[in-house]
Amino acid sequence: MERLIMKQLFKWKNSPYRKPLILKGVRQVGKTWILKEFGRQYYENTAYFNFDENEEYRQFFETTKDVNRILQNLMLAGGQKITPEKTLIIFDEVQDCPKVINAMKYFCENAPEYHVACAGSLLGIALRDIN
Repeated sequence: MERLIMKQLFKWKNSPYRKPLILKGVRQVGKTWILKEFGRQYYENTAYFNFDENEEYRQFFETTKDVNRILQNLMLAGGQKITPEKTLIIFDEVQDCPKVINAMKYFCENAPEYHVACAGSLLGIALRDIN
């Protein structure tokens, strides 16, 4: 089954103006599935980090805003290499992690070569409360 969102994700991947992607929606509609499938089809590697299942990932964003340091910690914790342009980084269940959402501006400004996508349920509520 082809999903229309896959075409939009492909455009995002190839855009010279690409910024970190935030995919929000209600629970159980396929946000995580589509991002993982997109990573499988269009990237050499997908680095998946679920902040609900592994709360230790949150500390990487609590202690620094340095994108390179965050990436080093994620690679150590995830046991895989994250390569610019070739790895899709997925941050899942970020609705309870305002520091992760806030860090997206640092990925955009300081590391635009990394392809980052976030997903979360009721994310709109979480975004409203971020300064």
